[in-house]
Amino acid sequence: MSAKKVLMITGDFTEDYETMVPFQTLGAVGHDVHAVCPDKNAGDTVATSIHDFEGDQTYTEKRGHNFTLNATFSDINPADYDALVIPGGRAPEYLRLNPAVLDMVRHFFAENKPVAAICHGAQLLSAAGVLEGRTCSAYPACAPEVTMSGGKFADIDVADAVTDGNLVTAPAWPAHPAWLKQFLALLNQPAYA
Repeated sequence: MSAKKVLMITGDFTEDYETMVPFQTLGAVGHDVHAVCPDKNAGDTVATSIHDFEGDQTYTEKRGHNFTLNATFSDINPADYDALVIPGGRAPEYLRLNPAVLDMVRHFFAENKPVAAICHGAQLLSAAGVLEGRTCSAYPACAPEVTMSGGKFADIDVADAVTDGNLVTAPAWPAHPAWLKQFLALLNQPAYA
């Protein structure tokens, strides 16, 4: 396995597990992950939220940790990165309004670089216009955005993930084992070496 340089685009009230687990896992296996947020610098923090599934009709939300960013958004050139990770939570809801974020997301698809998005991360993919003809999983409440942007919503178990070309997606954090396994497999493919 050759180490990859991975960009993570996140923001305030990103989902706690969907940010910290991939950040730490990818780093633990030797990849260099840079976590950024618009208008924030390396050393700044974003607030996280914890989305849990407790038998209600939708997830519950609680305040999580402070997650420290390790790179500065305004310094980022997506061409310097081999792959992209988009966590879910509330952050994608407002990040999709930022043209620079959308341009970064589009870069990874234009260059066919590996992308992993989970839960509400599909909101960024939809807003960037990169889902046409693609199969994409997401939190079920994001299904309309996937289909309205020309994608095929993968209605899979909450613990499953799906890969379509360079894109790995999953419904929510219970899918971490499947989602990260598929993303790591993609990162190790010769096409992305």
